[in-house]
Amino acid sequence: MSGWEQIRWRKSSHSDHQGGNCVELGRLDAAVAVRDSKNPNTPHLTFDRAAFRALTRKIRSEAGLRP
Repeated sequence: MSGWEQIRWRKSSHSDHQGGNCVELGRLDAAVAVRDSKNPNTPHLTFDRAAFRALTRKIRSEAGLRP
C-alpha cells in the first residue's frame, strides 16, 4: 500500500471502548502503523514487523499478560 488513506485501520481489542485510550492498527507491506483513533489526522507511528512484535511482547510482559 502506498498512501495513508489506503490503509484499512482496525481498533485494538485492548482499547477503551468508552472514548479513551484508543489506538488503531494498520497493516503496511513491511510494517505496522499505529494511530490515535480520537485524532486520526495527527502523525502516526510506524514499526517494522519485528519491532512491533518486540513492542507488543514488552507491553504484554509489563501488563502481566501472555506473550
